[in-house]
Amino acid sequence: MTSIILGQGRDGSSIELDLPELLATRLLVQGNSGSGKSHLLRRLLEQTANVVQQVMIDPEGDFVTLAEHYGHLVIDVEDQSEASLRAAGERVRAHRASVVLNLEHVEAEMQLRAAGAFLNGMFEAPRAHWYPVLVVVDEAQLFAPVAGGDTTDEARRLSLGAMTNLMCRGRKRGLAGVIATQRLAKLAKNVAAEASNFLMGRTFLDIDMARAADLLGMERRTAESFRDLARGQFMALGPALSRRPKLVAIGSVETASHATGPILVPLEPVPAEELRDIILEPIAELSPRPRRENRPPPPDLLAQLDAYGTNRDAAEISTATATTTIEADPDTLWSLVSEVASGDDADYKPLATLYQDFQLRARILGLPRTILDLPSFQRILINSRVGLDRSRAETEEWQQAEHVAHTLPEDVRGVFLLLARHAWDALPCPDDDALARAYGTHSLGRARRQLNYLEEREVIVLQQTSSQRRVAIVGIGWSTT
Repeated sequence: MTSIILGQGRDGSSIELDLPELLATRLLVQGNSGSGKSHLLRRLLEQTANVVQQVMIDPEGDFVTLAEHYGHLVIDVEDQSEASLRAAGERVRAHRASVVLNLEHVEAEMQLRAAGAFLNGMFEAPRAHWYPVLVVVDEAQLFAPVAGGDTTDEARRLSLGAMTNLMCRGRKRGLAGVIATQRLAKLAKNVAAEASNFLMGRTFLDIDMARAADLLGMERRTAESFRDLARGQFMALGPALSRRPKLVAIGSVETASHATGPILVPLEPVPAEELRDIILEPIAELSPRPRRENRPPPPDLLAQLDAYGTNRDAAEISTATATTTIEADPDTLWSLVSEVASGDDADYKPLATLYQDFQLRARILGLPRTILDLPSFQRILINSRVGLDRSRAETEEWQQAEHVAHTLPEDVRGVFLLLARHAWDALPCPDDDALARAYGTHSLGRARRQLNYLEEREVIVLQQTSSQRRVAIVGIGWSTT
């Protein structure tokens, strides 16, 4: 199957989209709200669901219903760290999983960070996993804006860099970008310019009509025709669609979004006095705000992706399970993990990447790659980073600190154990650079905020003055100098 039917032309003939050509040349969709962009993207995803791997960046949660019909894995980014999303992007490519990245429940700042981390993880996947992927980004102007908005510069740079990589450098890595936007004028030009296929829907602003006409090679005096397009009608142009601008009415779809438009409902007449009693009814005084409870750690997203891939590599997993009975010297394993932890930029690499590095080193020594599971590897990795050897890490005192760390989210365990180790040895509190490395970030501000978070979780007591900082570990009695 090399083409799909996208819809019908003016004369009722079928308008086809050449899928291999689309994978090589990318697609840009533009249209105002209500023009039918989401319907078009849904038609494209449904028609190619069983042909090519798909990744949907979904800021509004409109496409999660694809999972019910086509088996897509829905990834809710709420409570997930950037590191886990970056690693998830790598594993999505390794397992060839079709996923919907649902950004519905997070604010704009986290949407940019989550999308950027996930796309960068896909982009940095090893060459062996460069299978073709259709990467669809709805509301692309949010992730590749022309100018700054209410989000931080760091988040915008992360997201814009990922979108630029997707559209400019993704082709050789098998990444085929399909981006949809309400406003061409708000979309970064270096992202939009890399698309060779265009589907332009209804739009009313002069600047957007002019840009759409330029992209389609139409005369500017004909640009006003974009105002006359009906919902679901688009002007198509590109090597995967048509060599000349052609009108296409998008075909029907099988799935629908959970969100529906507003429906007019007749008002029921209610006397004003009754409304007054209902609306102005006195309320009880609010009770004191309950003390914040410890939240359980977020679900293991990487474990979900591993489970998703079991059907494809069951034989490999069966073989790996059989080899786990082979034992290795614990000191050798500790030494291997310490070498991984001391590598260049190891503090900032995803856990999955470091684990692959360890597995490679183990195979070179003749050990099975499953000789150490991921949780055990992560424990030794963190202990090596904080400067402990195997003998000290297995003492009862340190195991108390590890027990507390396991009640925290994975991304802050390294920060807590670094503080615990300095407090155990009565050393000065780690500086901001050390905290940032333990958290896996280059931002010193984000690293400092983790101290306040740990104090809110009531696992440390923080004493900070203008010249120094002390930390005490709750329940254990250790304190930094």
